[in-house]
Amino acid sequence: MNAWVFLIPSVFLLLLMVWEPLVSTTRMSFYETRGFDTVEFIGLENYKNVVTNSGFLKTLKNTALYVFWSLVIGYLFPYVVAVMVNEMVHAKSAFRFFCYFPVMVPGMAASLMWKFLFEPGENGILNAIRVFLGFEPSQWLQNPDLVIPLIVITMTWRGFGGTMLIYLASLQGISQELYEAASIDGAGFFQKIRYIQFPEMKSLLLLMLIRQIIGVFQVMQEPLAMTAGGPNNASMTLMLNSYNYAFTYFQVGRAMAVGTITFLILVVFTVIYQVVSRKVEE
Repeated sequence: MNAWVFLIPSVFLLLLMVWEPLVSTTRMSFYETRGFDTVEFIGLENYKNVVTNSGFLKTLKNTALYVFWSLVIGYLFPYVVAVMVNEMVHAKSAFRFFCYFPVMVPGMAASLMWKFLFEPGENGILNAIRVFLGFEPSQWLQNPDLVIPLIVITMTWRGFGGTMLIYLASLQGISQELYEAASIDGAGFFQKIRYIQFPEMKSLLLLMLIRQIIGVFQVMQEPLAMTAGGPNNASMTLMLNSYNYAFTYFQVGRAMAVGTITFLILVVFTVIYQVVSRKVEE
């Protein structure tokens, strides 16, 4: 009984901060709304309007592209840096700090900083470097083919430090006896990675893969700050679309419908994450 008394505050906060908003959001998605007030029950009409909108499939495709490019650009990068830091002899603590520092930068500030770097005119920092080297200025974020990979680079720069520390802690937990035995057998650096580190790390790598997919699927802050979903909705995401429905078009019912669709997609990934997490723990 005493244990349940201590759990009451946590359960209360869980109900108040997680489940109550989730239930309210789902409920509002079935209503016509005026502001944040429900007016009339309309069933699946909001979902129909959202899904049949000409931009929905493009937005869903863009969100999938964010996930794809985050895996191409940012998935192995923290692991590679963790291996490098693990092999360092001097200044390891300083290097760990410099890798983790971008995580401490507020997300909006980081996005605006990178937006300034990618300024399309000749006064933009990266374009000034290009002009100095004799190249033509690039449109950067105004280029529909480049905008998502560039935003993913921004996200990777800010977020890789935390993942790197997780990998580093796991690498440092590998028994030194395995490395010593491999050295006696004549194994080199890359052979140790292939036959010792990767087998020991593969479960964690799979777990972080699913975690990254879940995280990137909810991306909103970076495209909101850097492009507002442009150019021509080329960087629009599901969460940003929901934000626009609510605070730009004031169609809260449709915003909640997009949020519920996103939630249902994430439920699938979360179930997979939980299954893999249990296997890793075992």
